[in-house]
Amino acid sequence: MSQSVGRALAILPMLAEGPAGLEQVATRLGVHKTTAMRLLRTLHEHGLVYRQDDQRYRLGARLFALAQAAAESLDVREIAHPHLVKLGEQTGHTVHLAVYEDREVMYIDKVDSRYPVRMYSRIGRPVAITVAAVAKLLLADLPEPERRAVAERLEYPMYTPRSTPDAQALLTELAAVREQGWATDFGGHEESINCIGAPIRGADGRTAAACSLSAPNVVVTADELMALLPQLRRTAAAISDDYSGRVPA
Repeated sequence: MSQSVGRALAILPMLAEGPAGLEQVATRLGVHKTTAMRLLRTLHEHGLVYRQDDQRYRLGARLFALAQAAAESLDVREIAHPHLVKLGEQTGHTVHLAVYEDREVMYIDKVDSRYPVRMYSRIGRPVAITVAAVAKLLLADLPEPERRAVAERLEYPMYTPRSTPDAQALLTELAAVREQGWATDFGGHEESINCIGAPIRGADGRTAAACSLSAPNVVVTADELMALLPQLRRTAAAISDDYSGRVPA
């Protein structure tokens, strides 16, 4: 039974490449045509494949409906939380998770630092969108016209001398973030707080959320925090794998 299930499932990614006939499916699976026909008939009965008028098979509409339902049921916070807790335990620093919704970047999860000095960020509160590392990651992934429109619409409060001063400066930084795949905020919102961020990607490769490590400079320097970037990126990649359903490399 398990072999039959495995063969049937192997047909789906094959048809994702395009429609295929019975003989082509049998050859790819390395089975007799009667076996391939039985597998295709079962998938067809469940709406997972569809037989076209030219007798070739393609993916069925029910498969897309199931994929959509699965995507809508995913909760990135629930999936990410155990990873964020582990990262917090390993580093001792504050860990945040944020998403971009309704033109705002919002914190949706937080793991507090083990150190006495705590950050005043709150779950459900908007992020300082022009300076925060998580905001830069989420804005950098927007299509270029939308990214530019957002940048030009924002106000640019100078929280500190290191804050982003205007739309062009933000767009320049977003281009760098998009290229390198990570972001920083070294004193842009609070002079004493440094932050590094990494993207969490869905099955489509788009940035669905962003996570970050933050620490006051009385605890670690910016360079010491940057040394944790590989660890942060590994955590973000692990969350991305769980969220998208990818098998880790």
